[in-house]
Amino acid sequence: MQDHVIQLSGASGTDDDGSSGLRCKAGVKHFMISYTDLFGVQRAKMVPTEAIGQMSKTGAAFAGFATWFDLSAAHPDLLALPDCSHVVQLPWQPEIAWVPANCALGGEEFAQAPRNVLRRLVAAAEAAGLRVRTGVEPEFFLLNAEGTAPHDALDRTEKACYDQQAIMRRYDLFAELMSHMTTMGWRPYQCDHEDAHGQFEMNWGFDDALVTADRHVFFKFMLRSIAERQGIRASFMPKPFAGKSGSGCHVHVSVWDAAGEENLFLDPQAPLALSQLGRHFLGGIVRHTPALAAICNPTANSYRRINMTRTDAGSSWAPASVTWAGNNRTHMVRVPAPGRFEFRLPDSAANPYLLQAAIIAAGLDGAAQPRSGAGEHARHAFRRPSRHRCATPSRRSARCLAPIRGRHASVGGDGAGVFKRLSQAENPRMRAFRRARQ
Repeated sequence: MQDHVIQLSGASGTDDDGSSGLRCKAGVKHFMISYTDLFGVQRAKMVPTEAIGQMSKTGAAFAGFATWFDLSAAHPDLLALPDCSHVVQLPWQPEIAWVPANCALGGEEFAQAPRNVLRRLVAAAEAAGLRVRTGVEPEFFLLNAEGTAPHDALDRTEKACYDQQAIMRRYDLFAELMSHMTTMGWRPYQCDHEDAHGQFEMNWGFDDALVTADRHVFFKFMLRSIAERQGIRASFMPKPFAGKSGSGCHVHVSVWDAAGEENLFLDPQAPLALSQLGRHFLGGIVRHTPALAAICNPTANSYRRINMTRTDAGSSWAPASVTWAGNNRTHMVRVPAPGRFEFRLPDSAANPYLLQAAIIAAGLDGAAQPRSGAGEHARHAFRRPSRHRCATPSRRSARCLAPIRGRHASVGGDGAGVFKRLSQAENPRMRAFRRARQ
């Protein structure tokens, strides 16, 4: 079956030959023009192939007030312009092609849109000659339709992590997901049962930050769609069950030269083989943890995961202190291998685009303004935590976003202020959570 191109002269993005178009295999009948709002909810319109050419010029029109943006009902249409350089034909339903969109409002780029925020931070890194590459480790639960218990009633061993039989009982689901990832060129390399009953993780290859974010968004869509067909509810809630481990979304970070040929975090002669740039970038993450927590841990439920070091299985695996170390999973940041570090604070509720943007913003600020700070820790951080806590509901950090709005680390426009205002809806849940712990 031959690929074909539907010409989209007004679309965002161009093909290698300079033309603009969507490449997909014959048989596509509909396009899903999709964007992600500030709270990470995916929004879309289905457009028939016959109308996609015109839609790519004008954009798909949405009432922005109806989604999670700081807009009113009086604002003009929010226009979602398809980025044809990232089109994905659904492997499980090939008559549909999914296209991420860049949003515009009033003839200008919409500053609040998370994908636009990330694109600006990627551009800021590129202007400094840096190419940020990341990989994510999304954890999730497979639950019954009501979301009240694991779908697999046999999944109840005392230490469930890496349970071989539990993986085999979900073989059909995971085999299909890995097959689709391979078809799309994601380079999947493993899937495992995590620490809690009904909890799993899937991993694929690292890539440029925007590519990783697009794939992260699409992974959530794909997993939920395929799981639903099997009567399973896939949940990215950070901690659905008390006493069990919560779902993190660890991010592995490295920075390369503009050509993507040299890993600038790699220095074989340095401690942990982490270069000075890598340490400064990591330092920015550590310094801006209070602000990052607003993005990485956006809900009241997020705080049932972090700072909780004990679970029925023995450990929550979630960080409690603002510390970093070598290959030590009890710290907020660890350096598991030469040339990269792993940021362990984020959870599965984090907005995929804002997560990447916030990491780049904090890291660029650390690289531009190196400061002396706490060094590597060797201790067991769960047994001897630092006095500097990762985050608590009383310090929930939307108000702390301002420090990363500098020249080297802006979340773009009034993005931080908008996120803070919309996040006020979580305040009653935060207060209830604090009262429950007292």
